[in-house]
Amino acid sequence: MRILISLLVFLLVRMRSAGVSLLFMFLLISNCNTESPLERDQPSPMEQQKRQPIIPWFTSPAPMSTRPAPVITGPAPVTTSPAPTPASHNTDEFLGSTECLEKKFTRASCDLVFCPPWERCINGHCSCKLPYQCPREGVAPVCGRDGRQYLSYCQAMALSCRTKRPLMSHFGENCQRASLPGVGSSSIDRDTGVVRLVIPGSGSTGAEGGEEKEVLVCLKLWDMAAANVACKEDKHPLNSSVLPQSCVSVRCQGYETSLAECVIYDAARIGNRKVATATCYQATQEAAECEFRCVNSKCVFLNQTCDGVDDCGDRSDEMCCKRCRKDAFHCRTGVCVSREAVGDGMIDCLDGKDESQRNTRTGLNHGNTVTYYQSPRNVEYISPKSETRANRQHLESKLYCGIPNSTTVDDEEEEERGRSSRVKRVVGGIPAKPTQIQWQVAIVEYKKIDCGGAYIGNCWVLTAAHCVRPNPSAFMVKFSLWRKDRSQNTTDIVPVQDIRIHPKYNARSYENDIALLQLEKLPFTDECFVENPAISAVCVPWSLQLFQPNHTCSISGWGRTADGRAARVLLWANVSLIADCQRFYKDRFKPGMMCAGDLDGSVDSCQGDSGGPLVCEDDLGVSYLWGIVSWGERCGQPGFPGVYTQVAHFYEWIRTHTGWPAVTRFNS
Repeated sequence: MRILISLLVFLLVRMRSAGVSLLFMFLLISNCNTESPLERDQPSPMEQQKRQPIIPWFTSPAPMSTRPAPVITGPAPVTTSPAPTPASHNTDEFLGSTECLEKKFTRASCDLVFCPPWERCINGHCSCKLPYQCPREGVAPVCGRDGRQYLSYCQAMALSCRTKRPLMSHFGENCQRASLPGVGSSSIDRDTGVVRLVIPGSGSTGAEGGEEKEVLVCLKLWDMAAANVACKEDKHPLNSSVLPQSCVSVRCQGYETSLAECVIYDAARIGNRKVATATCYQATQEAAECEFRCVNSKCVFLNQTCDGVDDCGDRSDEMCCKRCRKDAFHCRTGVCVSREAVGDGMIDCLDGKDESQRNTRTGLNHGNTVTYYQSPRNVEYISPKSETRANRQHLESKLYCGIPNSTTVDDEEEEERGRSSRVKRVVGGIPAKPTQIQWQVAIVEYKKIDCGGAYIGNCWVLTAAHCVRPNPSAFMVKFSLWRKDRSQNTTDIVPVQDIRIHPKYNARSYENDIALLQLEKLPFTDECFVENPAISAVCVPWSLQLFQPNHTCSISGWGRTADGRAARVLLWANVSLIADCQRFYKDRFKPGMMCAGDLDGSVDSCQGDSGGPLVCEDDLGVSYLWGIVSWGERCGQPGFPGVYTQVAHFYEWIRTHTGWPAVTRFNS
């Protein structure tokens, strides 16, 4: 190319004819527009396409000037069907609805998935934390590529999250070699697609005297998520032209900025093993050729969606699924997670379905066979997943809620409950045990109880806005009350210090019918009552997707009985969440409202139950305050389900007033 261009320039200068000059100028421009090897080598960050797996062929260590010829062993590329019509999404048996896809959910959408420990959920989006906000318990030091030591994997990831650049070199305390070029980095061979990785030779400890070593990546566990990560960093090819004779397996989630941040398993000699290959994705496909368009604009095949693997690089291919392909696991929120997520001690589905006893005990059921996921051997290197699990457990343990103290629930009234043939409405429903519903409170105004509420922890109670007025001195809160007119030995009575009614509450339409009651603290303490085993906090939900329609939940209160009289004791009943409530109440149904009950009117909440809790339980047995009794028509009549304030809709407002630690069990 250089010779051709030089010759053209020389002839152009020597010739005087304008016609000849224009001709050669045209040839010069045409040849200059061809793709140079340097331009062709530039990958598109974050995205890739998989090549066939290959086995490097070794006879003896090759000299630096030669490259061993790889032997292609993988199957022929799978041919795909012609580009589908726009209706393909609707006809695919796995991919979810168009309405869901139009919301453009990604891994950062914490209404559907958990944020990692170095991020927190704000307004439905995972946002980067500052490094000092990471947990300090159960962590191992990390070396950065700048030669500095960081307290934990979480801290390094928090910095990478904010800078969008890879920082981590390896786990360890000896960080002198981390600043050397190549340590912790990876590259993709331009000719073969083989993926190379430089790791500390002495394993995760990086002990003094150990040498870094270059390895290939084994084909085992290699998937599109890992290849996406490799392409993010494929900017500085390594110098060696000799293919290493050992490889490591890696497992990436897709959020990593380099392979060094993924789980790296013990190295093994290649021998006859297959090694991973990748070709970085180039966005050249036309829209008509795209079977599935990721939120980040990458195109993937339809059969790559809903398979538990982050093929897009932003996880948008796994967020809206009716079912999961292959052996991926389906969460009720419509998210598909990989099979290794089931029973791994870390909750991936919002409702804990992947960690429920039924799924962890039986594994993944495929027809008549049950399969369990087994990871490769991992002794030499510290696993980022282990530290992430420890971080999650620490963050989730900081707030204990949603699980009542079962030792305080006595058996009084059990016979009376047993005589009932079915669970009826709170309007004459089932009497609770005296200490059964431990987050239920009674709102007392001038010695009169007209409303209930729910204790959410610390010194905060949630109730309906229509139950209170901005006059704290007029109200008291009774905990562990069973008989409406008489306290029991576990009852606590606490004064109200402040009442915070939602600023957009509309008394006519019951929009934003929610209020926070801040209780007075005991002198010289941060507690508002002496520790009481009959009082437990209910969890506050942060996501509108946590529970789906038809989920069975419970309501409680001192509302009217079946014959219209006020209840003498606390009553409870099961209700079902009802979708599309606007069909019953038309324009009266507003955002932030939800319906529950039975359409035949057999279960409902009524006057006297206002402000009380509608509580839903997830697969792990944790209870969430899903709704607050607000309003309704024709209590207990068919076609008029009860209307509740949807607590998750107001999560940010609640968190703003109570603070993070008071209500945040997850995504903190």
